Amino acid sequence: MKALIALEDGTIFEGVSFTGPGETTGEIVFNTGMSGYQEVLTDPSYTGQIVTMTYPLIGNYGVNEADMESSRVHVQAFIVKEYCPYPSNFRATANLADFLKKYGVLGIEGVDTRALTRHIRVVGALKGVVSTLDLDPASLVAKAKASPGLVGRDLVREVSCKEPYGWTASGPVLGTNFATAAPGKCKVVAIDYGLKYNQLRLMTERGCAIQVVPCDTTADAILAMNPDGVFLSNGPGDPAGIPGVIETIRELLGKKPIFGICLGQQLLGLAYGGTTYKLKFGHRGINQPVKDLTTGKIEIASQNHGFCVDMASLKADEVELTHINLNDGSAEGIRHKKYPAFSVQYHPENAPGPHDAIYLFDRFIAMMQ
Repeated sequence: MKALIALEDGTIFEGVSFTGPGETTGEIVFNTGMSGYQEVLTDPSYTGQIVTMTYPLIGNYGVNEADMESSRVHVQAFIVKEYCPYPSNFRATANLADFLKKYGVLGIEGVDTRALTRHIRVVGALKGVVSTLDLDPASLVAKAKASPGLVGRDLVREVSCKEPYGWTASGPVLGTNFATAAPGKCKVVAIDYGLKYNQLRLMTERGCAIQVVPCDTTADAILAMNPDGVFLSNGPGDPAGIPGVIETIRELLGKKPIFGICLGQQLLGLAYGGTTYKLKFGHRGINQPVKDLTTGKIEIASQNHGFCVDMASLKADEVELTHINLNDGSAEGIRHKKYPAFSVQYHPENAPGPHDAIYLFDRFIAMMQ
């Protein structure tokens, strides 16, 4: 089934659908990971985006329940060079096509993903449309231009949990005030802006009781649970487009230890009084080099973000830069000098990716203790 991919600048790519008919819009981005496509697909941070994989063969090891990073697929569409319909892996329980069909997500193959990636790197992330229903290039370009994009949109409320839940070895169980959470030596309230399950798994493995709350939970409600710390999760879209959450974080500063990841760092930066900006094409993959300025060590990190904290907007006597991206020098970690609060822009929970930065969860626990 023929498919067209149209970008807002008029560029057209051709492919074929391996999941049936459909049409969708979104910001087209690329991920450089050779593996981990299921974790990418189920990462809520990709909400509103059409993901292109740069590795040419995708689907060869299938999918399974254990590698889910949320309850469903969040990408708008999935673009690959070549789809493998016959997975070969002892963990596989289904193939990628059936997995995408289950969640109503378009899968497109036969695309020159190298050319598409090079175009995005030169021009920047662009709004686009993928369709098997409308094969008129001019019509599709017009649809791409008219699509909403990410800037200023509140996508967090689309993916945040609607009801609080405790995290257990078997997954989420509805409940509040740690009543349904697995017991632990440290009580952590995790604010769900679009979190990944492995963040909760790693904290639970380290002896934390985890209470997950929706993104609009008030500071008073969080403090009433008397947690030992507060975790700010990753999530999709523009951090400046989420009303109310910055004020909540400001109310929590100095009252409880805080650890933020990805969008959590951006929201902390805004709470500190800073600003954020949109990267040209973002960082998405499992091979990004990060330098820890406090130790001099280099980490290979999993990343997925299109926005970043502007360090020039923060007061140097209050906030310290702790990590940088060695590819472009952008901020990858910050720490408040007065309050017990720190964050990283990358994903120490991996899933997918290397385990170099898991120590940050231990640092959070030490801060709470």
